[in-house]
Amino acid sequence: MITLQCPLPLRDYPNIVMGHGGGGKLSHDLVQHLFAPAFDNALLAPLNDQAVFAVEGARLAFTTDSFVVKPIFFPGSDIGALAVNGTVNDLAMSGARPIYLSAGFILEEGFALDDLTRVVYSMAEAAKRAGVQIITGDTKVVEEGHGDGIYINTAGIGIAPNGVNIAAANARAGDAIILSGAIGLHGIAILSQREGLRFDSEIVSDCAPLHDLVAAMLAVTQDIHTLRDPTRGGIASALNEIAEAAKIGIEIDERAIAVPRDVASACEMLGLDPFYVANEGKLIAFAPSEIAPRVVAALRAHPLGRDAAIIGRAVTAHPGMVVARTSIGATRVVDMMIGEQLPRIC
Repeated sequence: MITLQCPLPLRDYPNIVMGHGGGGKLSHDLVQHLFAPAFDNALLAPLNDQAVFAVEGARLAFTTDSFVVKPIFFPGSDIGALAVNGTVNDLAMSGARPIYLSAGFILEEGFALDDLTRVVYSMAEAAKRAGVQIITGDTKVVEEGHGDGIYINTAGIGIAPNGVNIAAANARAGDAIILSGAIGLHGIAILSQREGLRFDSEIVSDCAPLHDLVAAMLAVTQDIHTLRDPTRGGIASALNEIAEAAKIGIEIDERAIAVPRDVASACEMLGLDPFYVANEGKLIAFAPSEIAPRVVAALRAHPLGRDAAIIGRAVTAHPGMVVARTSIGATRVVDMMIGEQLPRIC
């Protein structure tokens, strides 16, 4: 008899809901109480975005991701470039240098060949920019009305340098928390395109490969404890996952977190918290406080990290909890989102 693992929050949802794919607590519960126990093994157990393992002396990183973003073309990027950069970034968050990708396409009958061509060439350009090759793939077609145009799965392999051990559980009390730039651009760019919203200036997705940014940090020090790209669920969910994995408390300063004016205006108008809005070209790093200023300087020297800043620290108090100091000096708990603010965001 197959049973779910205790505790059993999944029983509150006898059927899958959109929130199970939103990167918040529902996604977390699905992984923790179904996938992880069913597939239990030492490499999966840390629940990082990639697994790192040794093969004949080489340390390899391996990851996979699926992309169902809607619409498929949006300001600043498209589903093809997103599929490449998303997998490149999952590898980079272990410190690995991405080398090869696979690409799997699920196409809906009737999908325009011109749109597929545009997506494929965008993937090719993104792969060239990231310095990776797409070396294998697969194509399936489903009946009209069963696929929403196009879904893409990409898997990737990279080489992790010796002496680098980066994982969510490695964050330590006393670490400085570094954010590479302004938040909320990808999620609001998707939402504005999907809903036909207009702002003072066009909000463009920050979709970009981050492995060069990680390499710049590792050139300063290999003592980077944790890296995470705050995609679904934004920085709030990413920090909560790290706090839980490392059993540390996290304190952040809202005034140190850059939110572009148009993103802030959009969030205020729509009742969204920018801390939960997805990003596709930003990273969070945990590093020893004494070397954090040098890491920030290295990030700021790179075009993708010029707005990098120290936004908080890891503490021994309130393990598993994220607390933010507000602009008026008060504090608030930043909890993990239950479902999702914005579905089909990546």
